[in-house]
Amino acid sequence: MPVTMPYDLPARAVLESERIFVMSDERAGHQDIRPLRIAIVNLMPVKIVAETQLLRLLSHTPLQIDITLLHMASHVSRTTSAEHLEAFYSTFDDVSEQHFDGLVITGAPVERLDFAQVDYWPELTRILDWSRTNVQSTLHVCWGAQAALYRHYGIGKYEMPQKLSGVFSHRLTGRRSAVITGFDDEFVAPHSRYTDVRADDVEATGEIEVLARSDEAGVFLAATPDGRQVFVTGHPEYDADTLAREYARDREQGLPVPVPAHYFRDDDPTALPVNRWRGHGHLLFANWLNYCVYQETPFDPPA
Repeated sequence: MPVTMPYDLPARAVLESERIFVMSDERAGHQDIRPLRIAIVNLMPVKIVAETQLLRLLSHTPLQIDITLLHMASHVSRTTSAEHLEAFYSTFDDVSEQHFDGLVITGAPVERLDFAQVDYWPELTRILDWSRTNVQSTLHVCWGAQAALYRHYGIGKYEMPQKLSGVFSHRLTGRRSAVITGFDDEFVAPHSRYTDVRADDVEATGEIEVLARSDEAGVFLAATPDGRQVFVTGHPEYDADTLAREYARDREQGLPVPVPAHYFRDDDPTALPVNRWRGHGHLLFANWLNYCVYQETPFDPPA
């Protein structure tokens, strides 16, 4: 079944070229089913790229999904046009009285700032608090996961000596959560961040289980037992060349960043990177949609 999105959304053409079934709002309105209502709080600077990456993973399911894109009203984007935001995005005030089956909160390149220093932090805390009552399950990604762990549980983040960038091996440490159904005992996933959360701090809450971790990259996946809060510290949605583009950008800006680990063949940044995490990225999002959202959300949501 398709992801429903506006006809002119740039992601649509990309996904259709990959033979992913997408549907216009008009056609979806004639379907005699209730689609899952999924909101995406897109905090990434280049929003069109992030939209495409996330919608690609959300499409890998037999469920019909109705997408609502949200941006921060309290932040002026310098990398996404006002016309694009006006055409395809809503703000939290537009949807604050609504209920959603699922919510995705993306990462953002602000992890070296204290949370309170982020200009849209007050608005994001409103969304995080609202999600606990108006959303069946929320999937937090990278800095979005750090923000939620801090807001909901008081878990702090720690700055690392250098940027953590690369594709790292992880092992399953949890067994009870349906989010990891079908996962290999060991799998790889990308990370790209300057800060970290510690497994001991997460587990000390007594409310969150660490489901997968890496000896090099630390916690990758954690969730509450009821699946209403899922935290992913990496970027399973990344394209094959995303880390390469980030590395080139950082080098052009004169930042002392390392070559992404375990990413380029022979650690040669001129080599063509290969996507080795696509399968588990799709599986993670499909499991979240199925087990945490679809099987738990009521057919008749609250008004």
